[in-house]
Amino acid sequence: MPGQLERVVDDLRKFYGPSSEPTVTKPFEQVLWENVAYLVHDERRARAFALLREQIGTSPEAILGASQAKLLGVTGHGILAETFTAKLRAAAATAMELGDLEAIARGPLPQARRALRRFPGIAEPGADRILLFSRTHAVPALESNGSRALQRLGLVAAGGSYAQVHRAGTKLIAAELGPDFDRLIETYQLLRRHGQELCRRSQPLCEGCPLGDRCAHYAGLMRWSSGLKP
Repeated sequence: MPGQLERVVDDLRKFYGPSSEPTVTKPFEQVLWENVAYLVHDERRARAFALLREQIGTSPEAILGASQAKLLGVTGHGILAETFTAKLRAAAATAMELGDLEAIARGPLPQARRALRRFPGIAEPGADRILLFSRTHAVPALESNGSRALQRLGLVAAGGSYAQVHRAGTKLIAAELGPDFDRLIETYQLLRRHGQELCRRSQPLCEGCPLGDRCAHYAGLMRWSSGLKP
């Protein structure tokens, strides 16, 4: 019998359709994707990354050899453009120091995580997403939108810190899905999309949610609107 999370993912798949495969999968390119533009939607980030790939290249050597003007043309898709040109150069320098990042990602999990966390903008959740999307380690990955959705559903306890919620969420995912790349990637993608489009941080669109009948947050709102105590 499917677990609660599996039923959630099934319903999200029916609502949104099959999740898309990640378009950027190489470990270093994923680091660049994270740093290529700040505070932008996926579509604008994708345009910035495509420009980086086409006009500069995505190797550490290409980035370190690029002019400031060319890098600003990329990072200017977001805010703090000069800060993020420095981050791209720092990422390239770290990659040069580490050597073959793809081989490191295929190596033992603790060392792979530790290496990836040396890059700007890559904390534990980002490191695990890189390992998952590169299909080097089948680890459960989750970002803020997905964490929020699990918390509102009541599948993860409310009130904890971001780290606690993330840890509880990935533990749930691992327990229900196991080390299956396809299922883990699909779950990451669908929960992220749900958190972006309906289960938003502010003004969530609960009325149109396919998970409303099992959502603790929505049930609380209904009790409040009817004048009942939580």
